[in-house]
Amino acid sequence: MPRIIIKTAQAPYKIKTVDGEVAICECGLSKNQPFCDGSHLKTLDEKKDELYQYDDKGQCLSVETDEGDDDCECCCGGKCEAKNS
Repeated sequence: MPRIIIKTAQAPYKIKTVDGEVAICECGLSKNQPFCDGSHLKTLDEKKDELYQYDDKGQCLSVETDEGDDDCECCCGGKCEAKNS
């Protein structure tokens, strides 16, 4: 069963180690968990009070406003599966 996990960070958490610096993913989109792969860059244009849904490939599927409307104003321009299903 899928779980909904809400993450609000739009940048990795950086840790200094003896060998240099390590970036830990905090957006939840990295395919290299727990390490950052730059996927957080997709989140930079997200609006603060809206929920965004991403698929397994890191593509934005839909946007839900705080009023509960499925506006689907994300990167798909209103043509996503979530709105059309």
